[in-house]
Amino acid sequence: MSEINLTYLNGPDIEQLSMSDQEILDAVEAGLRAAGKGQTVIEPRMHLTPDPAFNGHFNVLRGYVQPLNAAGVKIVGDYVDNYKRGLPSEMAMLNLFDPRTGMPLAILDATAITEMRTGALSALGAKYLAPRSPKVLGHIGARGTAYWNVRLLDFLFDFEEIRVHSRRPESRNSFAERLTQDLNKPVIATEDWESCLNGADILVEASRLPEPQPLFKTEWIRTGALVIPYGTMSTLELDHTDIMDKIVVDDRGQMNAGPFGALRPHINAAKVSPETVHAEIGEIVADSRPGRERDNETILFWHRGLATSDIALGAAMLQKAQKLGVGQTLRYA
Repeated sequence: MSEINLTYLNGPDIEQLSMSDQEILDAVEAGLRAAGKGQTVIEPRMHLTPDPAFNGHFNVLRGYVQPLNAAGVKIVGDYVDNYKRGLPSEMAMLNLFDPRTGMPLAILDATAITEMRTGALSALGAKYLAPRSPKVLGHIGARGTAYWNVRLLDFLFDFEEIRVHSRRPESRNSFAERLTQDLNKPVIATEDWESCLNGADILVEASRLPEPQPLFKTEWIRTGALVIPYGTMSTLELDHTDIMDKIVVDDRGQMNAGPFGALRPHINAAKVSPETVHAEIGEIVADSRPGRERDNETILFWHRGLATSDIALGAAMLQKAQKLGVGQTLRYA
């Protein structure tokens, strides 16, 4: 057997690539388009909770993207109390494989990939589903994915007003300060959910609650808004879905997978099902289903995270790394 090598991209390597906002969006959008054209395999995510006392769990995501000729598996830990240890709440590794032979191609630190592709999915959902020329963004949550939500949404829409909130004052204030500096515009840290979300054109909920709690009030949603909730624990009132003209998801197959997610109570109550969902976002990107059709449509976009988005962004990073000579070569066999 000939020698087999693979590429390893660690965290500093990923940072050195300096992926632009447009490069991130283009990569994730290509993965969504492939999914909409039936050119992907997306397995519902699996969960592993080692011990409830640890207050965390692992997500295992698996997929295949035919146009990229890449299959992949990502394992990401989601540990709510990691901030107390000076660690990110989410840390991840992505393995890429040749789907024709199973040969490993690369191992990537996927912590930044997870944050970037999640933000890209929020932004791309808004690209197709947001009201025309949205002016106000309200965002709950200040974890890593939250930064990329706000950054990439603002890249597309250049908001007049951005409001953010999270439970801990030090977290939300530092988050707003970082965004103010990076976006070169004021970002407001609010003291409560209502002043953050009420009347916004785009409302994003990426909270880190320890258990489900209906903190996101339906009455705050104006007609024609776009709501993007994806916190692990649901924060939505049960009547949230009653006012929606369209509900869009990232993948119908993983709607019922696992106990977590923003619409879990609504699915359990038979208020939402794969049959009542308007479309998957990939179908809209691929032009097989319409996105927003009227200014007064109130739309909810629920994304849980796609392995194909990780694979698409990881493959784009791997390609750029090879051009720039970034990363390490590891011998496999």
